[in-house]
Amino acid sequence: MKKVLILFVLLSGRSLAQTAPITVTVMNFDNVPYAGDKVYFVAQDKSGTFSGITDQIGRFHIDLPAGAIYDIKIKSIGDEVEYNTIEVPTLGEGQFFQEMELTISYEAARNFEITALQFETGKSVLQRSSYHLLDDLIEIMKLKPTMRIEISGHTDSDGAEADNLMLSQQRADAVRSYLISQGIAGKRMVSKGYGETRPKESNSTAEGKARNRRTEITIL
Repeated sequence: MKKVLILFVLLSGRSLAQTAPITVTVMNFDNVPYAGDKVYFVAQDKSGTFSGITDQIGRFHIDLPAGAIYDIKIKSIGDEVEYNTIEVPTLGEGQFFQEMELTISYEAARNFEITALQFETGKSVLQRSSYHLLDDLIEIMKLKPTMRIEISGHTDSDGAEADNLMLSQQRADAVRSYLISQGIAGKRMVSKGYGETRPKESNSTAEGKARNRRTEITIL
């Protein structure tokens, strides 16, 4: 269940200012800050989306328009992390918002599956229609220039084991090459093929095979 955090309003003789100034700090549960995290504040009434990116000490400043409830989301590889909600009430005459501090604490995942990447059948050529599936990864790696990853390729059990191992390596290499073409330094990535050795599901069904044909991204 999400909690709604209320920003308190102070009374004053100032003129009306319908935005709330907030200093946001993002860290893990050991109080280690996350640099390069992109945090979204999405108005539930669809009036707007606002975002900020944490600096080296895990902070950024944002001014949120009053009169809305915002869902707080953190950019991730694939689905965004849904964190919490925050309400910024409408100001009355002569009211203003006190500068607030919001601390976001969460544990970032380190392993992600990309099951929908499409390659040419039996080959390692990444289809252009799959490029957009890597956009989140590319953006995050640009936001976090010290991040290093392993790109691992996996197959189902159809075909010879040695061929599957080679194909998985070639497909992991293809993903790495595409990321390099998008400006990510090769030294930040290693690619590894595991063939059919690490199945997620049984290869006895079409659904299981589809789950096992995947690319995984692990943050090193």
